[in-house]
Amino acid sequence: MRLLSPLEARVLGVLIEKQSTGPDTYPMSLNALVGGCNQKTARSPVIEASEADVLGAIDGLKALSLVFEGSGSRVVKFEHNAGRALKLPSQAVALLAVLMLRGAQTSAELRLNSERLHRFADISSVEGFLDELAAREPPLVQKLARAAGEREARWAQLLCGPPAPAAARAAFDEPGVSSGELSALRAEQTRLAAELAELKALVQRLARELGVD
Repeated sequence: MRLLSPLEARVLGVLIEKQSTGPDTYPMSLNALVGGCNQKTARSPVIEASEADVLGAIDGLKALSLVFEGSGSRVVKFEHNAGRALKLPSQAVALLAVLMLRGAQTSAELRLNSERLHRFADISSVEGFLDELAAREPPLVQKLARAAGEREARWAQLLCGPPAPAAARAAFDEPGVSSGELSALRAEQTRLAAELAELKALVQRLARELGVD
Protein backbone atom coordinates (compact mmCIF):
# COMPACT_ATOMS: atom_id res chain seq x y z
CA MET A 1 0.00 0.00 0.00
CA ARG A 2 1.26 3.47 -0.86
CA LEU A 3 1.88 6.08 1.84
CA LEU A 4 -1.07 8.21 2.91
CA SER A 5 -1.11 11.97 2.72
CA PRO A 6 -1.51 13.77 6.08
CA LEU A 7 -5.11 14.67 5.16
CA GLU A 8 -5.92 11.09 4.14
CA ALA A 9 -4.60 9.95 7.53
CA ARG A 10 -6.72 12.62 9.26
CA VAL A 11 -9.88 11.50 7.42
CA LEU A 12 -9.24 7.84 8.20
CA GLY A 13 -8.52 8.65 11.85
CA VAL A 14 -11.74 10.67 12.16
CA LEU A 15 -13.83 7.84 10.72
CA ILE A 16 -12.30 5.32 13.12
CA GLU A 17 -12.77 7.68 16.07
CA LYS A 18 -16.36 8.64 15.32
CA GLN A 19 -17.41 5.03 14.82
CA SER A 20 -16.86 4.59 18.57
CA THR A 21 -17.53 8.08 19.95
CA GLY A 22 -20.47 9.07 17.71
CA PRO A 23 -22.27 5.92 16.58
CA ASP A 24 -25.51 7.86 16.02
CA THR A 25 -23.85 9.87 13.22
CA TYR A 26 -21.81 7.02 11.75
CA PRO A 27 -21.34 6.40 8.81
CA MET A 28 -20.40 10.05 8.33
CA SER A 29 -21.54 12.63 5.80
CA LEU A 30 -19.00 14.78 4.00
CA ASN A 31 -20.00 17.79 6.10
CA ALA A 32 -19.53 15.85 9.35
CA LEU A 33 -16.16 14.57 8.14
CA VAL A 34 -14.95 18.08 7.38
CA GLY A 35 -15.98 19.14 10.88
CA GLY A 36 -14.15 16.19 12.40
CA CYS A 37 -10.99 16.93 10.43
CA ASN A 38 -11.01 20.61 11.41
CA GLN A 39 -11.87 19.96 15.06
CA LYS A 40 -9.96 22.24 17.44
CA THR A 41 -9.62 19.70 20.24
CA ALA A 42 -7.91 16.28 20.25
CA ARG A 43 -6.15 17.12 16.98
CA SER A 44 -2.49 17.82 16.23
CA PRO A 45 -1.93 19.77 14.14
CA VAL A 46 -5.15 21.81 13.91
CA ILE A 47 -6.02 22.25 10.23
CA GLU A 48 -8.54 24.03 8.01
CA ALA A 49 -9.48 21.59 5.24
CA SER A 50 -12.19 22.43 2.71
CA GLU A 51 -14.91 20.07 1.50
CA ALA A 52 -13.01 19.68 -1.77
CA ASP A 53 -9.83 18.79 0.12
CA VAL A 54 -11.61 16.15 2.23
CA LEU A 55 -13.46 14.74 -0.78
CA GLY A 56 -10.14 14.32 -2.59
CA ALA A 57 -8.73 12.50 0.44
CA ILE A 58 -11.80 10.24 0.54
CA ASP A 59 -11.30 9.33 -3.12
CA GLY A 60 -7.70 8.39 -2.39
CA LEU A 61 -8.73 6.22 0.57
CA LYS A 62 -11.48 4.55 -1.46
CA ALA A 63 -8.91 3.55 -4.07
CA LEU A 64 -6.98 1.78 -1.29
CA SER A 65 -10.14 0.09 0.06
CA LEU A 66 -9.65 1.91 3.37
CA VAL A 67 -12.94 3.81 3.01
CA PHE A 68 -16.18 3.07 1.19
CA GLU A 69 -19.56 4.70 0.77
CA GLY A 70 -22.33 3.61 3.09
CA SER A 71 -25.74 2.67 1.72
CA GLY A 72 -29.33 3.26 2.74
CA SER A 73 -29.22 7.04 3.07
CA ARG A 74 -30.28 9.90 0.81
CA VAL A 75 -27.05 11.69 1.81
CA VAL A 76 -23.80 10.04 0.76
CA LYS A 77 -22.02 8.77 3.84
CA PHE A 78 -18.66 7.17 4.40
CA GLU A 79 -17.22 4.50 6.68
CA HIS A 80 -13.77 3.07 7.18
CA ASN A 81 -12.50 -0.40 6.36
CA ALA A 82 -9.15 -0.11 8.15
CA GLY A 83 -9.32 -3.37 10.11
CA ARG A 84 -9.96 -5.52 7.06
CA ALA A 85 -7.77 -3.61 4.61
CA LEU A 86 -4.79 -3.58 6.96
CA LYS A 87 -5.60 -6.97 8.54
CA LEU A 88 -5.48 -5.56 12.06
CA PRO A 89 -7.44 -6.21 15.27
CA SER A 90 -9.63 -3.42 16.63
CA GLN A 91 -7.12 -2.62 19.40
CA ALA A 92 -4.37 -1.88 16.89
CA VAL A 93 -6.76 0.14 14.71
CA ALA A 94 -7.67 2.27 17.75
CA LEU A 95 -4.00 3.03 18.49
CA LEU A 96 -3.30 3.93 14.86
CA ALA A 97 -6.30 6.27 14.83
CA VAL A 98 -5.12 8.15 17.90
CA LEU A 99 -1.62 8.47 16.42
CA MET A 100 -3.07 9.77 13.14
CA LEU A 101 -5.23 12.31 14.96
CA ARG A 102 -2.87 13.51 17.72
CA GLY A 103 0.66 12.82 16.47
CA ALA A 104 3.46 11.06 18.33
CA GLN A 105 2.62 10.03 21.91
CA THR A 106 3.97 7.94 24.77
CA SER A 107 2.41 4.59 25.65
CA ALA A 108 0.73 6.18 28.67
CA GLU A 109 -0.73 8.98 26.55
CA LEU A 110 -1.97 6.48 23.99
CA ARG A 111 -3.73 4.45 26.66
CA LEU A 112 -5.45 7.58 27.98
CA ASN A 113 -6.35 9.06 24.59
CA SER A 114 -7.67 5.81 23.12
CA GLU A 115 -9.95 5.01 26.06
CA ARG A 116 -13.14 5.89 24.17
CA LEU A 117 -12.08 3.71 21.23
CA HIS A 118 -10.76 0.76 23.24
CA ARG A 119 -10.11 0.44 26.97
CA PHE A 120 -6.70 -1.14 27.47
CA ALA A 121 -6.12 -2.95 30.76
CA ASP A 122 -2.70 -1.42 31.32
CA ILE A 123 0.24 0.24 29.58
CA SER A 124 1.94 -3.10 28.90
CA SER A 125 -1.11 -4.10 26.86
CA VAL A 126 -0.75 -0.93 24.77
CA GLU A 127 2.95 -1.62 24.25
CA GLY A 128 2.22 -5.19 23.21
CA PHE A 129 0.04 -4.02 20.31
CA LEU A 130 2.55 -1.28 19.43
CA ASP A 131 5.32 -3.86 19.27
CA GLU A 132 3.20 -5.97 16.91
CA LEU A 133 2.54 -2.95 14.69
CA ALA A 134 6.27 -2.14 14.67
CA ALA A 135 7.12 -5.75 13.72
CA ARG A 136 4.86 -5.70 10.66
CA GLU A 137 6.43 -5.65 7.20
CA PRO A 138 6.37 -2.83 6.40
CA PRO A 139 6.12 -1.49 9.97
CA LEU A 140 3.10 0.68 10.79
CA VAL A 141 4.53 2.42 13.87
CA GLN A 142 7.96 3.37 15.15
CA LYS A 143 9.31 4.05 18.61
CA LEU A 144 11.14 7.37 18.51
CA ALA A 145 14.39 8.16 20.30
CA ARG A 146 13.65 9.79 23.65
CA ALA A 147 14.04 13.55 23.35
CA ALA A 148 16.11 15.57 25.80
CA GLY A 149 14.13 16.33 28.94
CA GLU A 150 11.47 13.69 28.25
CA ARG A 151 11.00 10.75 30.62
CA GLU A 152 9.46 8.40 28.05
CA ALA A 153 9.91 7.69 24.38
CA ARG A 154 7.08 8.48 21.98
CA TRP A 155 5.54 6.35 19.25
CA ALA A 156 4.67 7.61 15.76
CA GLN A 157 2.57 6.09 12.97
CA LEU A 158 4.28 5.34 9.66
CA LEU A 159 1.24 5.30 7.37
CA CYS A 160 2.38 8.72 6.12
CA GLY A 161 6.06 7.77 5.96
CA PRO A 162 8.99 8.27 8.35
CA PRO A 163 8.35 10.82 11.12
CA ALA A 164 9.90 14.26 10.81
CA PRO A 165 12.97 15.15 12.91
CA ALA A 166 12.18 16.36 16.42
CA ALA A 167 12.67 20.07 15.68
CA ALA A 168 10.48 19.99 12.59
CA ARG A 169 7.91 17.87 14.43
CA ALA A 170 7.67 20.40 17.26
CA ALA A 171 7.03 23.25 14.82
CA PHE A 172 4.50 21.16 12.86
CA ASP A 173 2.63 20.10 15.98
CA GLU A 174 2.25 23.60 17.44
CA PRO A 175 -1.56 23.91 17.56
CA GLY A 176 -3.49 26.74 15.99
CA VAL A 177 -0.71 29.28 15.28
CA SER A 178 -1.21 30.72 11.83
CA SER A 179 1.27 32.79 9.83
CA GLY A 180 -0.93 35.85 10.43
CA GLU A 181 -0.89 35.31 14.19
CA LEU A 182 2.88 34.82 14.11
CA SER A 183 3.33 38.09 12.22
CA ALA A 184 1.12 39.87 14.74
CA LEU A 185 3.16 38.48 17.63
CA ARG A 186 6.38 39.65 15.99
CA ALA A 187 4.93 43.13 15.42
CA GLU A 188 3.85 43.31 19.06
CA GLN A 189 7.33 42.23 20.15
CA THR A 190 8.87 44.99 18.04
CA ARG A 191 6.47 47.56 19.49
CA LEU A 192 7.23 46.52 23.06
CA ALA A 193 10.98 46.63 22.41
CA ALA A 194 10.68 50.18 21.06
CA GLU A 195 8.55 51.22 24.04
CA LEU A 196 11.11 49.76 26.44
CA ALA A 197 13.92 51.65 24.71
CA GLU A 198 11.97 54.92 25.07
CA LEU A 199 11.39 54.26 28.77
CA LYS A 200 15.08 53.55 29.33
CA ALA A 201 16.02 56.81 27.59
CA LEU A 202 13.50 58.73 29.73
CA VAL A 203 14.85 57.20 32.95
CA GLN A 204 18.42 58.04 31.95
CA ARG A 205 17.46 61.68 31.16
CA LEU A 206 15.65 62.08 34.48
CA ALA A 207 18.61 60.54 36.32
CA ARG A 208 20.99 63.04 34.71
CA GLU A 209 18.74 65.98 35.59
CA LEU A 210 18.52 64.81 39.19
CA GLY A 211 22.21 64.02 39.40
CA VAL A 212 21.56 60.36 40.17
CA ASP A 213 23.85 57.65 38.82
